[in-house]
Amino acid sequence: MEDSKERVSQIVDHIMKNCLWQFHSRAWDRLRQNENILGMTAKILLDEKVEIKTPDDKCYWVDAVCLADACRKKFSWISSSSREELADVMASLKERMDFLTVTGSLNEELTDKHY
Repeated sequence: MEDSKERVSQIVDHIMKNCLWQFHSRAWDRLRQNENILGMTAKILLDEKVEIKTPDDKCYWVDAVCLADACRKKFSWISSSSREELADVMASLKERMDFLTVTGSLNEELTDKHY
């Protein structure tokens, strides 16, 4: 059975290859998207209610549904994981994506005040 880091790595690999939302041009956009899309994806995978109140929420929800569907199809461990294990993987995934797309990124445009 794969460990949590391997599971996170598998989802990161899928996101990096298939999800355009990771390429927003500003750090705050990327952080907001990671929070909302990955948060909603976690809720979908955990069969929790996702609240959609704003047009932005609808956009995040669509990406979250697509990511959750892809994860269920590609990773058999999703269905065999406990709620706690899956919640831990999704929390670690968000941390990793924040690092890769914002805090660890060398892209100076992310923090350019004139951009």
